Amino acid sequence: MKWRNQILALICLLAFAALGVLYFKNWVVQKPFGIILFIGEGLTAQRTAATRVYIGGADSPLAMDGLEFSARLRNHSVDFAVPDSGAAASALATGTKVKNGTISLAESGDALRTILELAHEEGRATGIVTDGALTNPTVAAFYAHANNAKQPQEFANALIERDAVDIALGGGATEFKKEKLDQTRIRVVHNLPQLEQITEWQQPRLLGLFAANDLPFTDEVAARTEQPSLADMVRRAIELLQVNRHGYILIVDAHLMASAAWQNSGERTLRETAELDRAVRVGRQYAGRNAAIIVCGDAAIGGMSVNGYPFRYDSGVAILGLNSAGQPWVTWATGPN
Repeated sequence: MKWRNQILALICLLAFAALGVLYFKNWVVQKPFGIILFIGEGLTAQRTAATRVYIGGADSPLAMDGLEFSARLRNHSVDFAVPDSGAAASALATGTKVKNGTISLAESGDALRTILELAHEEGRATGIVTDGALTNPTVAAFYAHANNAKQPQEFANALIERDAVDIALGGGATEFKKEKLDQTRIRVVHNLPQLEQITEWQQPRLLGLFAANDLPFTDEVAARTEQPSLADMVRRAIELLQVNRHGYILIVDAHLMASAAWQNSGERTLRETAELDRAVRVGRQYAGRNAAIIVCGDAAIGGMSVNGYPFRYDSGVAILGLNSAGQPWVTWATGPN
């Protein structure tokens, strides 16, 4: 009789434990261990569709196509129907719309706390990755506050002096003064081999400066011999940040796709958008299922549109229409940028 009661008690205990696990998994909102926000500068539905066809034809899926949810939003700034990059990024960083030309400042002039700063206060490790300059307005909106979005030197100083960013990888080395860095415990690396040699995330903070300004475009092979790709930087950032037991947040800025659009370079724009998608694929692979991964654009650039009638399985430059000279081309709806 005694054994029967003990067995019944054990069965009841296990049943309640199983119900507790079931309740936790299905009804309790669980915080993701990792949060990764990919920002494709100038990314739109039209650009995504063109990139999909460019990579492998109409049936070729992108890594970002595999994300579970999709949404649309209105991205106007406080004073303009179309935001500039700083205002668009500030809205993403703070959840509040700001004026064009400003960085994460309310209309009153007060600094708006960013998601990266909040994550740091909660004990998460924080990181920023970009294939542009670490001081460009899109990136700066997550760690700086300014009434002028075009002051890279001040943004560099803010990144050095404030401890809200644990790992920052990108370009813009000219804005970071050696004498100022020497006064800190920030570890600086300048190429991919040096970045790969770092075995674990630890103090001091890590700063990767891989180019004087923006990194070279993906097709500029000779200039990228020892420089990391966007996907390389995403991989290493995740490997280093996820050591923190409280989790991490990583902001990834794909800036070169905007630079290509500003140059009216159609194929290069699509190639750099494909590079963003490769970084998303790597991010999903290394972050695992316990991460929240978000991919978004900031503001449309140029209104690019693909012309012509490519076949279903066409890819690469074959998807581009031909102009009167027989050259492949795309249309920029707003004219030259």
